[in-house]
Amino acid sequence: MTAPHHIKLGDITIGNDLPFVLFAGPCQMESREHAFDMAGKLKEITDKLDIGFVYKSSFDKANRTSLNTKRGLGLDAALNIFSDIKKELGVPVLTDVHEASQCAEVADIIDIIQIPAFLCRQTDLLIAAAQTGKVINVKKGQFLAPWDMKNVLDKVIQSGNENVMACDRGTSFGYNTLVTDFRGLPEMGRTGQPVVFDATHSVQQPGGQGGTSGGQRQFVPVLARAAMAVGVAAVFMETHQDPDNAPSDGPNMVPVDQMEELLSIMKQFDTITKSNPVYIG
Repeated sequence: MTAPHHIKLGDITIGNDLPFVLFAGPCQMESREHAFDMAGKLKEITDKLDIGFVYKSSFDKANRTSLNTKRGLGLDAALNIFSDIKKELGVPVLTDVHEASQCAEVADIIDIIQIPAFLCRQTDLLIAAAQTGKVINVKKGQFLAPWDMKNVLDKVIQSGNENVMACDRGTSFGYNTLVTDFRGLPEMGRTGQPVVFDATHSVQQPGGQGGTSGGQRQFVPVLARAAMAVGVAAVFMETHQDPDNAPSDGPNMVPVDQMEELLSIMKQFDTITKSNPVYIG
């Protein structure tokens, strides 16, 4: 196996052999007030638990199931809010892009550029993201085997950017269903690049409600603890104060008032795993 590659992000260091970092926030950015409320609550929780924290949210949900569902605030409005969150709360921020032209636009503010799972093999998008010099988080397509992610990561690395992570968000398993194969985490870790586990999209049921996606949020703690037992560099989780009334991905988001207890348990699992010399990467 390749030695674990560490990524520095301000005061945070991300690596498969280090304490896990949390990427968390609501699915889509709804308003300035909501973004600050969520980011503030998550920062308070992670400060208390001494967990590295990156705030995430999407400015545009470009792959919604139906044309009639909400997509987000849009790039310009969201970037202003992300900038203010960084300045006022002192936390790094993550968002996803869908077109190569968006990469340079977000790079002045965003700390981690995320490539959506459906777009993980889009070469021009990966190159454009790499050329920003920012940290890149690439979600593994639901249609890819974990070992296929080496070629995806190599597109970024060979474009001059070694600070790239591979994120597992489940694999297609029949209609409207995803399954997590935990063998995939150490398989991707063989590259040495940090591995991220997306605990909330892994319980999503794509298109499961007809015009929108469904989900089984009751299984998020189960999968999150399992990922901690395997060992990962970071965990991605979407959260909301009222998931049942969120504009997107509500069925698989964790209520924010449950996050502290869940993260506390996850940290205990992570500590045991990382104290063992057998870790991914």
